[in-house]
Amino acid sequence: MYGTITQYMGTAYTGLGISHKYDKLIANASKTIFLKCPPTNTLSDVLNETAALYLKRGFDVDKFMNPVQPDKTDAIYVNGPNLLVLQASHPVALEPSDLGGKHCVISFYDMYDESLLREKNGAIVEKLTESDNALEKALQTLSEAKKIHDDWEAVNIERMMWEFHEERIQALKEELFGNIRLNKSAGVSHRLIGSLTSAGAQDFIPSITRDLDRRMLIKGLPGTGKSTLMKAVGAEAEERGFDVLYGWCGLDPSGVDLIQIPELSVCLFDATKPHAYDPERTGDEILDLVQMCEENKEADEKINVISGIYAETMLDASGYMQAYAQAENSMKITMDTAIKQPVFEKKAIALLNLI
Repeated sequence: MYGTITQYMGTAYTGLGISHKYDKLIANASKTIFLKCPPTNTLSDVLNETAALYLKRGFDVDKFMNPVQPDKTDAIYVNGPNLLVLQASHPVALEPSDLGGKHCVISFYDMYDESLLREKNGAIVEKLTESDNALEKALQTLSEAKKIHDDWEAVNIERMMWEFHEERIQALKEELFGNIRLNKSAGVSHRLIGSLTSAGAQDFIPSITRDLDRRMLIKGLPGTGKSTLMKAVGAEAEERGFDVLYGWCGLDPSGVDLIQIPELSVCLFDATKPHAYDPERTGDEILDLVQMCEENKEADEKINVISGIYAETMLDASGYMQAYAQAENSMKITMDTAIKQPVFEKKAIALLNLI
């Protein structure tokens, strides 16, 4: 019987810079293989082939996708053996800390033909400069967007009926857990569910929640406690010994957009823009926080202005991300033309031998 694939975002471009959860994955993994290489498209195929081997053996695999090219794989995590294999040089630099123990390194730097690289150096440097400039502008614009979003939240925080919000949290805890306490420690995992990409905001909520019996879709305005509610339910689950997966936000790295409690086959997630969802299958239900926000004409007028500015800023950020993606991919294609195929294939075989 084949295993299943669940997709997550490997890194996220946020209002506070580039975010990832690889440090937590490395800490939880029984073995981590760090693939060291300049920017390239070739390692995605190697990671997919490695994932396929484990899927055929019946293991479930988490795939971590690249936000610049969401069809490309940056890392895989094999559940069961708890094996992590990741591109550890790009887009984020990660270093092993347990060589000779749980960490192994395979370097792909020597698979390039130096003479060909020298010939193409001008084009590579040009695209590298172009991509760096576009990324800097994208991150700066996302930082501005987060500040605008914070202002949006502040308006709603003031008119939120927090006593009803707290009552809803307590009711949820009682409904989900009752008097149940498991005789074990909770297993906690952290994933990124989405990011701003070259094609706009993208998430993997359908993949993450595919096999769950119950999905609670939270509808609420910015600042109305969606993340707070999920963190509170997650903390309660942990305290009672239930495993919890936290899905983190792609704009604000401190915000939770999803929690999943596998032993209850239930999840809660933010179902508002930029990842708007409505009930679409049996077991879906709306958890409405909008009604806890008091109507206020003056507040609505402020929000109309703020939301318009926010939308324009995010549109600018998407444009810069698109420019970044084009330059980045062009650079990778140029770099990949200098690969010595026999050396690359030998490296790929070395990876398979390690696992």
